[in-house]
Amino acid sequence: MAASRLMIFGAIYLSAACLSARAQSPTTATSASLSAGSAQIAFASRRDSNWEIYVMDAAGRSQSRLTQRDVEDRFPLWSPDGAQIAFGSQVGASWELWVMDSNGTRERRLHSNIVAKSARGWCRDNSRIAFTAETDGNMDVYTVDVGSSPVTRLTSSPGEDRDPSWSPDCQHVAFSSTRDGNSEIYVMRADGSDVRRLTNNSASDASPAWSPEGSVIAFVSNRDHSQDLYVMRPDGQGLQRLTVAARATKDALRWSPNASQVAFQIARGDNYDIGLVRLSDRKRTDLASSVEYDGMYTWSPNGTRLAFISGRGGVEAVYSVDPDGQHLQRLTETASLNPAWVPRRCERPAR
Repeated sequence: MAASRLMIFGAIYLSAACLSARAQSPTTATSASLSAGSAQIAFASRRDSNWEIYVMDAAGRSQSRLTQRDVEDRFPLWSPDGAQIAFGSQVGASWELWVMDSNGTRERRLHSNIVAKSARGWCRDNSRIAFTAETDGNMDVYTVDVGSSPVTRLTSSPGEDRDPSWSPDCQHVAFSSTRDGNSEIYVMRADGSDVRRLTNNSASDASPAWSPEGSVIAFVSNRDHSQDLYVMRPDGQGLQRLTVAARATKDALRWSPNASQVAFQIARGDNYDIGLVRLSDRKRTDLASSVEYDGMYTWSPNGTRLAFISGRGGVEAVYSVDPDGQHLQRLTETASLNPAWVPRRCERPAR
């Protein structure tokens, strides 16, 4: 596939309102202050003895606690319109999928026995969440209707089916499966029908991530004797290798909002760093590289910053940085995990 075919036409714009953060009390969350237009970051923190979900503005100010529970709450995931936050809640040895309004109200459980570290995603129309759950020892892909809570099981195979990724039109779901002996990438309709295998080799292909405009699916593979990033069209054709000897892990890949770059996790021995690869010329950037852990990355809505977790300051905290690795800023002081930038898209500015 020529590089020009990977270029994205058009851009996502945000109004100034999307990038501003309102001054507010650091301890009290209100529905106005937690509106979707305030460029907020949700994250997990255990500053109050157990992991809870918090939000803050893009500069790390106005940190407010949303969940008030005696269980571990982590993995916040904003709805596309910024009105709700899904999260994982650990009950005993298992994890449950919950959702709440973005101001912390109306908490409700959606499903139990989820695979907490598997990728999850909201459909762009805010109606459904795709996730992985384990029932009777079998790992499969499910969706749940957030408004009415019915759950649909999309896969049922003897292998592991996991890491679902929605197509932008919410008509299809890509996922990885070991049903044929090793991990491969598959795609199916949103109701679980018409399952098609997209990759077919003896290597491990995993962690599919549909691009925001829908033209390609990125994934991680060790087919060329190193763990690297690849892209292919949604029909499995047009395979292209994006990185060489990247040592990418199977952690979730994160597309930039304009689909020009992909963020990925790098394993360097016992240490973990964050890399970016640009689709147009396959240029790689070491976004976050330190002697401590760097990971759990999330793009700002306009793609000009990434938030991530780093242990470089002696405790794993939230930082943000430009995509070229410049202008590093620490946003939290206490132990924090799982940052998620609200993906709210605002009006196009006048030209």
